[in-house]
Amino acid sequence: MSAPDLLPLLPEAAPETVCAIHRGRAITRRELLAQVAALATRLPAGRPLLNLCNDRYLFAIGLLAAISRGATSLLPNATAPENIAALHADWPELLCLSDDADAPFGLPWLQVRTEALPVDAPAPLPVIPATQRVACVFTSGSTGRPQPHAKHFGPLFRNARTGAQRLWQTAGGACAVLGTVPFQHMYGLESTVLLPLFGGGILCGERPFFPADVATALDALPAPRLLVTTPFHLRTLLDAGLPMPKLGALLSATAPLPAELAIRAEQALAAPMLEIYGSTETGQVATRAPAQETDWLPFAGIHLEQEGDFTFASGAHVEGRIALGDLIERLPDARFRLVGRHADMINIAGKRSSLAYLNHILCAIPGVRDGAFCLPGNDADALAPQRLAAFVVAPGMKAEAIRTALRQRVDAVFLPRPVVLLDALPRNATGKLTATALAGLISAHIEDAG
Repeated sequence: MSAPDLLPLLPEAAPETVCAIHRGRAITRRELLAQVAALATRLPAGRPLLNLCNDRYLFAIGLLAAISRGATSLLPNATAPENIAALHADWPELLCLSDDADAPFGLPWLQVRTEALPVDAPAPLPVIPATQRVACVFTSGSTGRPQPHAKHFGPLFRNARTGAQRLWQTAGGACAVLGTVPFQHMYGLESTVLLPLFGGGILCGERPFFPADVATALDALPAPRLLVTTPFHLRTLLDAGLPMPKLGALLSATAPLPAELAIRAEQALAAPMLEIYGSTETGQVATRAPAQETDWLPFAGIHLEQEGDFTFASGAHVEGRIALGDLIERLPDARFRLVGRHADMINIAGKRSSLAYLNHILCAIPGVRDGAFCLPGNDADALAPQRLAAFVVAPGMKAEAIRTALRQRVDAVFLPRPVVLLDALPRNATGKLTATALAGLISAHIEDAG
């Protein structure tokens, strides 16, 4: 195999370079590689692994050790028992990595503990074939069965390096990276694990959620600091009003980031805000500064092609030619603008809009903390007019006040009836309101009432 087909497991750096912070202690590159090598010797070569470590640093050790042994790490979109059982049926040789004291889901397992790993044993830097499959990431399929997406070392390595160039430039240097998002999903994997490891930053093992914990974790990191989050988590952080350590930059994804929230974040935290565009299938492909611009700038080498209403991405790290899930308006300067998701587009009384746009309008109403439009089915009467509904978190507000505010901003055909007021929406760990959760809300609050 020629040299261009081989890549180092980590980019070149001095052995004493700090590459992670774990439980308040700086981890050098020498220690990291020693622990990766020690764990790799305990892994059967090529056996598929389910990495369920809850600690981000231990997850990273497990991922790198698996790559060193030629093993594929399976990253499911959910860890409910039925999901894991289905995964085990498809991959009967599955071995689970976990930092818990008990065997997860009754699977064959190996416990990952730093106490059992060396701290200073010299270890060579492995070289990895660029074409080696290192992960299989699962997304929710249209049939309800999770769909696997293979990820190979070369594209993941190069994507992280490309993203680091743009992010470090914005932040003023390579960052210590703290994330509020799960790292088994693509956004968290790319931005809180691969970005610091492959991009020359510092990985933080903690995953705080509550604002006070975020502030404490950030304060323990060296500057410049990058906070990787979501619009939902970011709004919660800002609403808390707690003082935060100085940040180099903020990064958001998983849902559109309203411009007013981005502006508020930049003013409150005195740091530039970037937003990532990508998908599980493509990886991260573009960024924008949502406080200043609406358009997206693709990474170098990314090509977008239009065929009818669909846009296809290829080039750089994108593995193949992949249809994007969004309606996109390509612009003359190679940038692009998001119009809405294909699955979100609705047509009521001959007028088109997108649920994402309507959600944006809803959440921009003063007093509304969270909200989501939906289009309940009319299976009982196919000729009945379609009517939107909305679930809203707005303490102290009445449904009619919300409709009145919407009436000034959207066409009357898109006004929701009913408006269901809730204490909170059942968002998942990445801040998304899944189709399953939304269907549950419709069943509980709309269909039963009807």
